[in-house]
Amino acid sequence: MYLVGLTGGIGSGKSTVSAALAERGATLIDADAITRELQAPGQPVLAAMVERFGPGILQSDGTLDRAAVAGIVFTDPDALADLNAIVHPAVGAEIAARLQTAAEDPDGIVILDVPLLVESGRDDMAVLVVVDTDPDVAVHRLVAFRGFTESDARSRIARQASREERLAKADYVIHNDGSIEELAPQIDALWDWIEQGRRAARAGRGA
Repeated sequence: MYLVGLTGGIGSGKSTVSAALAERGATLIDADAITRELQAPGQPVLAAMVERFGPGILQSDGTLDRAAVAGIVFTDPDALADLNAIVHPAVGAEIAARLQTAAEDPDGIVILDVPLLVESGRDDMAVLVVVDTDPDVAVHRLVAFRGFTESDARSRIARQASREERLAKADYVIHNDGSIEELAPQIDALWDWIEQGRRAARAGRGA
């Protein structure tokens, strides 16, 4: 398989890019989506979270109240460490399993969409794509479309790798300060670039 890492800060529009690549035929492994699956009712991860943080993190229907969890962990480093110790190993194991399945197609393009990919130090991707956004634009999106307060949005951004750190690791950069219409041709160009890389990798294996 041709493994493409995809990352970007919160509010960057990374999920829009990954969804568009999946529409073009890539296999998408989305860390955020996997996390939501593992935190569903009946899953061991959710049970462990309730044991650690109490039933107050559940909504009346038994699903996870993400805002309640955020309110606990983002002001308490020890609580955040405990949350990560519960969630990250399970997510990592599921990602590994899905990568193993995807590897059965040696010519497939796989998009590994992980918000903290740069922070993780992972280096097994063929290339790393960064969706780059001005932090002020990201804050506006988080406030306007996701219900964040400005202070919460800026706090979340500050806890991630800096814009400069991500760009320093990037093999390809998508600039997403504008509209969906402005983003679309960049995604087309990215897809062409990925396919060129896959063809080159395939030729190298055959050499």
